[in-house]
Amino acid sequence: MLFSSLTFIFRFLVLFMTVYLLTEEKHRNLVLLAGSLIFYAAGEPKFVLVLAGSVCVNYVFYRAIHRTGWRFLLVVILILDFGLLFLYKYWNFAAGTVNKINGQQLIPAIQLALPLGISFFTFQIVAFQIDNYREKEKYHVSFLQFATFSTMFPQILSGPILKYGDVSKEMEDRKCSAEKLEDGWKLFAFGLALKVLLADHISTLWVTICSSGMDTLSVPVAWLGAFAYTFQIYFDFWGYSLMAVGLGKMLGFQLPENFNNPYLSKTVSEFWRRWHITLGRWFKEYVYIPMGGSRNGKFKTIRNILIVWALTGLWHGASWNFVLWGLTFFVLITLEKNFYGKILEKNHIIGRIYMAAVIPVTWVIFAISDFGHLISYLRCMAGMPERGVMTDTDQLLRYVRQYGLLLLVCLLFSTAFPMKYYRTHKNNWYLLVILFLVFLVSIVEIAGGNSNPFLYFKF
Repeated sequence: MLFSSLTFIFRFLVLFMTVYLLTEEKHRNLVLLAGSLIFYAAGEPKFVLVLAGSVCVNYVFYRAIHRTGWRFLLVVILILDFGLLFLYKYWNFAAGTVNKINGQQLIPAIQLALPLGISFFTFQIVAFQIDNYREKEKYHVSFLQFATFSTMFPQILSGPILKYGDVSKEMEDRKCSAEKLEDGWKLFAFGLALKVLLADHISTLWVTICSSGMDTLSVPVAWLGAFAYTFQIYFDFWGYSLMAVGLGKMLGFQLPENFNNPYLSKTVSEFWRRWHITLGRWFKEYVYIPMGGSRNGKFKTIRNILIVWALTGLWHGASWNFVLWGLTFFVLITLEKNFYGKILEKNHIIGRIYMAAVIPVTWVIFAISDFGHLISYLRCMAGMPERGVMTDTDQLLRYVRQYGLLLLVCLLFSTAFPMKYYRTHKNNWYLLVILFLVFLVSIVEIAGGNSNPFLYFKF
């Protein structure tokens, strides 16, 4: 079930919030758990048992680890959690790679659909288990609290990836108020507009340019397509994250924000402190620091960065373009740390020009899974198309006339201004009117079939 669907907004959410608000505070976790399972089952009915089974098994291990402190039990449950993720998401990728290397069918493929949100809820549960094992963060959590935390519908499909400490107080005692409901709805409406009015509309430019022939694009048109996808993925994922935070606020939770104006970064390292913040936090706390971080010399630091970014790429998908995407960031971050990072940080203009050139290229690698098509597109961006440039300036001018205003709006909303303006004026009546109007326009667009699934649902 999509947040940007009429079924969710006018059926599920209205009915759920009515029941939730009428329920006594002490029983709201039960209502939230039931609602979350219904929400998940509406999109993935056959996989709700996988989710429920994962929750039950993990709770048994949580209690055992909490009681005994045995490291062996932690290792076993991590193997089970990551094994489940590997089975559904990476088995065929690994099998295909091994079979291709050996030139024969050694490992059979398994026809399994990918459960929605499995990367997100697996990482969230794993973080809970590790934090529970560590002496500094032992929780006293009931099964109902753990199950509710693991399945919360606002964030189970695409994050943010929570630590239990993010919501532990609210899980035990939270208040809903008219003010929180209003603030939550405003964030939801804001995020819905980013998704439906910006991401979904600019996506047509990217699709149109790709479908016109990846090996015959002029340099300006290839870069225009790359910028279109750069805007699409940002507003798609930021929009979802804002809707998730808004829904959480309506339920009485303060979920962590996942974005902090990433396109204003001056370095790639800064970009990843601002983009998908909770995923970066996860890899930092549970992979990078345990391996030693940057404490054991330059060689081991580079090794740790390599491992983190190879895993970050694979986390996004079982495809070699995601591995290449992750390794590209590894190379860029390593170069910044050892050579030119300080220059970029001190000079805002050079840093922003650098990022405007680098980030669209990385998103092209992220977006195109076919290596042949990917190489063709990158060659066009570099002015070296395989079959010569067959498009002319008329194509570029046509795209600019059709999408120029939308591109300018996307550029504006990539700055700090929109969110700063929202936070400054969110209690003023006219902002409420503006959000109500864009909400209505978004609903009209959805009703007209002009909305796409969230990009991160497939990860």
